[in-house]
Amino acid sequence: MSAHRQLGQILIEMGAIDDRKLQEGLDYQRRIPGTKIGQALLALNFIDEIQLTKALCRQFRLPFVDLSRARISEQVAALVPAQVVQDFGIVPVKLAEGKLILATDDPMVTFTQDDLRFVLNRELAFALTPPSALNNVRAEAYGLGEKVEIKQRKAEEEEDEDAPVIRLVHEILEQALAQRASDIHVEPQVDRVRVRYRVDGVCYEAHSLDLDLAGPVITRLKVMARMDISEHRKPQDGRIAIKLMGRPIDLRVSLIPAATGEQIVMRILDREVGLVKLEKLGFVGDDRDRFDRCIKRPNGIFLVTGPTGSGKTTTLYAALTSLNKPNVKIITAENPIEYHLPGVNQSEVRHGIGLDFSRILRAMLRQAPNIILVGEIRDAETAEIAIQASLTGHLVFSTLHTNDAPSALTRLIDMGVKPFLVSTAVMAVLAQRLVRRLCLTCRQPHDPPDHLLAALGMRREDIQGREIFRAVGCKECRFEGYRGRVGIFEMFVMDPQIREVTYRGGSTMEIREQARLSGGLRSLREDGIRKVMSGMTTIEEILRVAGSEMATAGAGV
Repeated sequence: MSAHRQLGQILIEMGAIDDRKLQEGLDYQRRIPGTKIGQALLALNFIDEIQLTKALCRQFRLPFVDLSRARISEQVAALVPAQVVQDFGIVPVKLAEGKLILATDDPMVTFTQDDLRFVLNRELAFALTPPSALNNVRAEAYGLGEKVEIKQRKAEEEEDEDAPVIRLVHEILEQALAQRASDIHVEPQVDRVRVRYRVDGVCYEAHSLDLDLAGPVITRLKVMARMDISEHRKPQDGRIAIKLMGRPIDLRVSLIPAATGEQIVMRILDREVGLVKLEKLGFVGDDRDRFDRCIKRPNGIFLVTGPTGSGKTTTLYAALTSLNKPNVKIITAENPIEYHLPGVNQSEVRHGIGLDFSRILRAMLRQAPNIILVGEIRDAETAEIAIQASLTGHLVFSTLHTNDAPSALTRLIDMGVKPFLVSTAVMAVLAQRLVRRLCLTCRQPHDPPDHLLAALGMRREDIQGREIFRAVGCKECRFEGYRGRVGIFEMFVMDPQIREVTYRGGSTMEIREQARLSGGLRSLREDGIRKVMSGMTTIEEILRVAGSEMATAGAGV
């Protein structure tokens, strides 16, 4: 059998594209590995689904059927079970000359015809149809998925070198990067499409788009993230690698269906600014020295706790970067890998094939590492393997979702880990939050009112001789008064007294009291006060981020 002709050349012969557009499609294909040339040309809006399908028909010598103008009879639909339609990505069209004609949008399905012939017990023939038309027939005849609007490119858009939707999406991404956003939210509403950026941990509305742009913008992002554009009922995850403002950017993409349409959140992973050095984290006083001593120990578990978005991964990456040397072997298990660390062996969790934290961790131990990073301890099995690794001479870093540092020990025990193992293996626990830094250009000294001081547990005499600043706002900080973020921390190092309280199953409050007495623990509130006193942030910001910890924080400044 002769080899198939190249799809790009067929499209040129059809007059759908020219050499320049083909070259742009190939460039797009190289930027996003795994993208087929047809998908690239679709994403660039150089062709539409019908043109692509007709070109595939020529390439694979298959007939074309336009199901957008056809209706499948109930008798024909009954010939193929819904599960077969779902599994093989086909729909029956009609019976002709003793053969059942099946439509698909993927010519590769024809290579499964022996399996289909056996399942359906019929002679088969195949035809190609555009993906949207196939999706709509599956929705209408079998109730699989939801119908989508089929749109073809307008003539004037074909003549435009850059399709408007492509330019719009690129502008949204580029503006987010320019404004130092950590993530982008694309949210169709009842009457519009709301686009929000999260900057320094706070969301604000950046764009309000016409509702008729919801479909094109979401589809464009799904194509870029290599998601299934025909699936509208299930959550999807993807990743976009793109060059913005002259530098490579990764976007971690999450999509969920909602009442008003599919909503997308894109987490921006900027390789140039994402990796922070230890000195930039915001440690003050002796916390940095204690942190340095702990991460340089040969074994034990170092836990970092806090809610999602509190900077735990950033702190652990900073620690690994400082420890990463040619004579040290470091292995990580992450979900997902956010930044690639040169010289570090990074593994990604893939639950779909059973590759979870515990399975990767077991395999790690056969690789003779010095340092292990487990992205998160979620269950007793992962916790116990991590503890065993620490007891056999490995330094283990990991995270837990707890509100404060002492709760990490009781959380492990609640998971089912024996108290004597927790007390023996854990060497230190760090809890953290991120607060916004004051903009140095516009901050102003002020005299805080008594009610704010009281809310933070302070008295007016505590600030005598100190300059307290407030947020004002200027062009540099988008008139927010803040620019950038810094961590506030509470950390304690295990000692014999804390181990004893843990071993006998002491409560979180008992562990906290002992950690304050002998483990060097200062609360999040106290560290926040130190950063207010040094002019890094404001009282209001500490109350916003760490207000829930005020009740459990100890007294004193």
